[in-house]
Amino acid sequence: MLPEEPGGSDPSRLQLPEGSAPSRVQRPARGGVLHAGTCSPRTPSPEPGADSFFCPRLTPLKSFTGITWHKRTPDPFDSDWSTAAPRDGLNPEAAEGDCFLGYATGKRRNQVLEMFDHAYSNYMDHAYPADELMPLTCRGRVRGQEPSRGDVDDALGKFSLTLIDTLDTLVVLNKTKEFEDAVKNVIKDVNLDNDIVVSVFETNIRVLGGLLGGHSVAIMLKEKGEYMQWYSGELLHMAKQLGYKLLPAFNTTSGLPYPRVNLKFGLRSPEARTGTETDTCTACAGTLILEFAALSRFTGTSIFEEYARKALDFLWEKRQRNSNLVGVTINIHTGDWVRKDSGVGAGIDSYYEYLLKAYVLLGDDRFLERFNTHYDAIMRYISQPPLLLDVHIHKPMLNARTWMDSLLAFFPGLQVLKGDIRPAIETHEMLYQVIKKHNFLPEAFTTDFRVHWAQHPLRPEFAESTYFLYKATGDPYYLEVGKTLIENLNKYARVPCGFAAMKDVRTGSHEDRMDSFFLAEMFKYLYLLFADKEDMIFDIEDYIFTTEAHLLPLWLSTTNQTMSKKNTTTEYTELDDSNFEWTCPNTQILFPNDPMYAQSIREPLKNVVDKSCPRGVARVEESFGSGPKPPLRARDFMASNPEHLEILKKMGVSLIHLKDGRVQLVQHAIQAASSLDAEDGLRFMQEMIELSSQQQKEQQLPPRAVQIVSHPFFGRVVLTAGPAQFGMDLSKHSVGTRGFVATSKPYNGCSEITNPESVKEKIALMQRGQCMFAEKARNIQKAGAIGGIVIDDNEGSSSDTAPLFQMAGDGKNTDDIKIPMLFLFNKEGNIILDAIREYEAVEVLLSDKAKDRDLEMENMDQKSSENDSHKRRPEETSASEDLSLVSQEPEGEESSDVTHLDSLSPVDADSDSISISNQESCITEIHEAIVQETESTELDNKPQEQSQTERDSSSNVNWDNRVQPMESILADWNEDIEAFEMMEKDEL
Repeated sequence: MLPEEPGGSDPSRLQLPEGSAPSRVQRPARGGVLHAGTCSPRTPSPEPGADSFFCPRLTPLKSFTGITWHKRTPDPFDSDWSTAAPRDGLNPEAAEGDCFLGYATGKRRNQVLEMFDHAYSNYMDHAYPADELMPLTCRGRVRGQEPSRGDVDDALGKFSLTLIDTLDTLVVLNKTKEFEDAVKNVIKDVNLDNDIVVSVFETNIRVLGGLLGGHSVAIMLKEKGEYMQWYSGELLHMAKQLGYKLLPAFNTTSGLPYPRVNLKFGLRSPEARTGTETDTCTACAGTLILEFAALSRFTGTSIFEEYARKALDFLWEKRQRNSNLVGVTINIHTGDWVRKDSGVGAGIDSYYEYLLKAYVLLGDDRFLERFNTHYDAIMRYISQPPLLLDVHIHKPMLNARTWMDSLLAFFPGLQVLKGDIRPAIETHEMLYQVIKKHNFLPEAFTTDFRVHWAQHPLRPEFAESTYFLYKATGDPYYLEVGKTLIENLNKYARVPCGFAAMKDVRTGSHEDRMDSFFLAEMFKYLYLLFADKEDMIFDIEDYIFTTEAHLLPLWLSTTNQTMSKKNTTTEYTELDDSNFEWTCPNTQILFPNDPMYAQSIREPLKNVVDKSCPRGVARVEESFGSGPKPPLRARDFMASNPEHLEILKKMGVSLIHLKDGRVQLVQHAIQAASSLDAEDGLRFMQEMIELSSQQQKEQQLPPRAVQIVSHPFFGRVVLTAGPAQFGMDLSKHSVGTRGFVATSKPYNGCSEITNPESVKEKIALMQRGQCMFAEKARNIQKAGAIGGIVIDDNEGSSSDTAPLFQMAGDGKNTDDIKIPMLFLFNKEGNIILDAIREYEAVEVLLSDKAKDRDLEMENMDQKSSENDSHKRRPEETSASEDLSLVSQEPEGEESSDVTHLDSLSPVDADSDSISISNQESCITEIHEAIVQETESTELDNKPQEQSQTERDSSSNVNWDNRVQPMESILADWNEDIEAFEMMEKDEL
């Protein structure tokens, strides 16, 4: 049983000798990697009996000072310290540009401050004390009052999440008065005893980390004597209270925590409504040590650090011993890997980060040795510069997927801390090219840089790596990268009530979401990127960043030490000695006599995205390395060929014929003729996934955008719309179609329009149902409309929760339809309808993607009579090309010319990855030798565009009865729950 919180003395105060400050420096542990930190030339007074002075520990913020250190006392672990006199600055060339850059950096710094004020003030005005701001509807997101978003909502605990997450950001941005007010609000309003189930991981990094970061800067300000003189450790007291509420999650035999806990009732009791889970992600269990250890060091209560260490120890022992990699998810009771793919993105990312930073903060060399062991495996198997691709932990030479998620953008920053600069520059440059193509980093993108998951919830990881690379290289190029990030946020994500996440980077449509990490991390890294030392009110080099960018002071390493520093970890892999160098970073070594070194690394990658052609079927095998090729290629397979079936049998692949005429491909590794044949079978199945994914994507039209451009929206509201397989192809008309909207009569548009004077030269709104989409288009075109929007009649439907589909024709020639047609789900459509009721004249732009939203749009007249696309008559518009697409019917309907999407998934319910060594199975369904596949098990529930060809039979609903207040209509903008379920619980 876990101990109860002891009573007695106030734990909120750190017990230190009167008038003294804790030491900031320790002797580095054996084998310390200090490439990427910097070594401060100041020498603190050593404690009695301590080694007099050595290189201080790595911090995440220090720039490269080019220092190696004189060895002042003998070191039992090493006898060959290099000596050199420290020198200031990065290099002369970098210093010469300081004056030139001064004005520009000051301007950007002020711009960041203004953007932060816009986001923070809107949260406080419209959302506080709710956990998060919903920036499109200008209100707070309160869990239980909004439709559930699945695991995403586990971060919300009715504890004013955004305010707590933002505390130390206020001090970094020199907003001390606002910080003092915020701390008072947290103390007065926040309740940590709510009957609510929360994520242990998210609550730790955001809330516990936020309270500890706030406490760290609060005591710093109090010591300075101007602010926070009333503060008596209240935030630390709250942090300790929260720490005890998280401890019940660790009641497992393995020491790995449950993924969720009830703040009021803990686990397993009927009231708790949690405690039955069996799996957690590696990052979820391995991203606790910094916050828990800091809590123990601040309070003197060792139990928190003990439990976090036990979880890390267990993960280390369960690594795959041959590859030294860890999987994505693990059984918290047995320690068996549930998902055996491994990478540096979602599900694992911050586990690696915390191993290195735990060494920095706590001075325990076992964490460094573990990190180095893992890092060697990452660079050996996962790193394929500039890509970072997931592999199987048992077969690390075999890629597990052909796409990357956006969370891996943190890794270049971690490589900077490690001191491995070249691959950091390469990967960062590749990510930047993707951003320049799409304005933001998509949640996932393929190896040929196509969008895989189109969402972008304003993640800060790329800004974090940009900051670290600038501090490492001093290269002004990274200031330009930061400028691009600022401009894109203002141009595409800024809305009147804050900044809205991107629902689709291709169209520019928004989600009603502004996560707390946007304020906690994004503005912190951007400000620090452009800030000079004199812009800071404290020395940020005395702190280390957590994964949520909260600040923990480095002097904790010498405070309340309860753990032995003796290295008890065993079975480390023999690594190259360069992993354990003792020297601090030296710019003359990293960039030898060449200030253009970083540019020379970036140059070959400048056009890597634009020049990358989509991978053809003939190049599928390139995705899986240069190993032996299987005897049968997926592109050549025919289900009716007996020779092919015999080859499949040899590879352990069999066919199951289904009643509907399709067949399933099933692979059992144990049924293969040999282990090599089993490996061939695995490659064949993965090729089939890639092949079907490509075929599927070639048959899709991307979503379109409906952008409200009139007052007071000015293009800042973008709605995701489904395309039509007839009419004007908006992707071929860069200006799109712009016009005022009008409701057709009859509203279903299924007969001759009775109000042609109202819809002429306008974009007609119609309701779905009663007739074919093409018939609606012909009727409004005849009435003189310049475009049409069909609004779903299914009450409450939304593109956030339902898959978009393409509006198909009526089986006849549709070349006569010249106007563009788009489809909106009910909630998106009602936004326009409600705007009409409130503002009467509403102008929209129909396009393939959102256009720039800036002052120019605000200055335009409500209607531009000179707009070519607005004035275009149907007879003047060239016929759109026939779209040779395979229709994708709605679920439950069949067609002889339709190939259905069938997910590759394990036959065994307990398995979710393809692994020969564990004899797991995988299946895929084939119809006429063509497979439509959703790429991987993570995408089984990913919404796909569908084509609606049946006659709509929904009843006609009177439009006047459907108009609702804006607050009601916009109440619940949900995101793609299935696609994000895995990634959001890892770290979002």
